[in-house]
Amino acid sequence: MSLLNSSLPLAGVRVLDLSRILAGPWCGMVLADLGAEVIKVEHPGRGDDTRDWGLRVGKTETAYFNSVNRNKRSVTLDLQTPEGQQIGRDLAKQCDVVLQNFKFGGIDKLGLGYAQLSAEQPGLIYCSISGYDRTGPEAARPGYDLVVQGETGLMALNGEAHQPPLKFGVAAVDLFTGMYSAQAVLAALYQREKTGKGRHIEMALFDCGLMITAYYGLEALLMGEDPPRYGNNHPSIVPYGVFDAQDGPLVITVGNNAQFARFCTHVIARPDLAADERFKTNLLRAANRDALVPEINRELARRKRADLLATLAQAGIPCGEVLGLHEALTSQRATDAGLVTTQPHPVAGSVKVLAPPYRFDGERLPVRSAPPQLGEGTHDVLQSLLGLSDEKIAQLRTSGVL
Repeated sequence: MSLLNSSLPLAGVRVLDLSRILAGPWCGMVLADLGAEVIKVEHPGRGDDTRDWGLRVGKTETAYFNSVNRNKRSVTLDLQTPEGQQIGRDLAKQCDVVLQNFKFGGIDKLGLGYAQLSAEQPGLIYCSISGYDRTGPEAARPGYDLVVQGETGLMALNGEAHQPPLKFGVAAVDLFTGMYSAQAVLAALYQREKTGKGRHIEMALFDCGLMITAYYGLEALLMGEDPPRYGNNHPSIVPYGVFDAQDGPLVITVGNNAQFARFCTHVIARPDLAADERFKTNLLRAANRDALVPEINRELARRKRADLLATLAQAGIPCGEVLGLHEALTSQRATDAGLVTTQPHPVAGSVKVLAPPYRFDGERLPVRSAPPQLGEGTHDVLQSLLGLSDEKIAQLRTSGVL
């Protein structure tokens, strides 16, 4: 049995999502997954830019759009028109949270800025997402994940030592910014329960990108220069990374000295390596990795992957296959966990939608609705929340506001 909406953690919270592309919509989807009612406002003609990115699903969606917009309603609204701006303000009055990632100053010109909305709603939680510090000299610069990956050093730490700087496979800065933003919104909602007051949350892609350099960032500061790049291997733990068996890659993570002894003795039959003074501790192994890793590689390349995985598991050493993306999504592990769902679709018949990662009281939070078609909720939302009549909605459609 799925969790009922009333038992979802954010049931009763309503969010007006004025954001687009990835970071803001990801924040909105996190809140939606947790039970909030999220109203996504989109341009009547083109919708969110990501409706035109990647592989098409139905008539108005794409795989890219669908990845960040489950559990939402779509309302089309031209915010460049006075009528659209007024409807936006009226919708905001019915919401607990507003999300926006307009260019700096753009939202204020529409009459939908924090100062304008909070004057009438002191309990409003308002989250602004931008590329850079909104109080600094680059406040007006647009923020793009790839640019920020370069500027924060993330590309410089990624990839093999002999390669040029390499971006992450997904838009990591956007995704982390969306998650950080959702955390901040949750904190503000919690505080509002005690104070009754809202907050203006300001998040920047550059700030979040710099934060996720994590231990690499602190090592760079300690060294006074960039730390070495190790590709698929761990910068501090040896052996810990991706290795090639005779018939394919696998991950081996030897986390301590006892595991290393078992690895040498029971997995690769090289007790001499465990006894070698150069490799007695992890610090020594890291310092002498150039001598140790080639020996390990030679032994692993002589063995079948399935045999290695079985032997590693018996020795209590964490390990796993390196799967293709499709393999991972269709694996028995993903199927058993219910991580990929099939949702009905009015045009495509059905559509694959990833499930939320959260479990509460033993149950995964449900996909309550598939990512919306462009404007599917316009009539219902405007009628139920604002009391607009069928005639008024038709008039607004005719005039291009909706």
